[in-house]
Amino acid sequence: MTARIFQTPKSAMQSGKAKTDTWVLEFERAEALRPDPLMGWSGSGDTQSQVRLTFPDKQAAKNYAEKYGIAARVHATPAKGLKLQAYADNFR
Repeated sequence: MTARIFQTPKSAMQSGKAKTDTWVLEFERAEALRPDPLMGWSGSGDTQSQVRLTFPDKQAAKNYAEKYGIAARVHATPAKGLKLQAYADNFR
């Protein structure tokens, strides 16, 4: 049972920084998705991949994984870069 720990990213429709300070522990898929023969929907018998746990900080997520023997990889948060430009640059 492996998992990944990451910080929630800002959505494309979001301009502020609300709800970007939480850390998430998600389990990776144990088996591939397969189409249902009757409806055609894709699914699997793996219920662990539906579990999504949130934590206030990275250390709490790592402690949870260690406590329950979960092999977890921590994904670093990408650096936030600002693109500074003047409004007049839109008309050049």
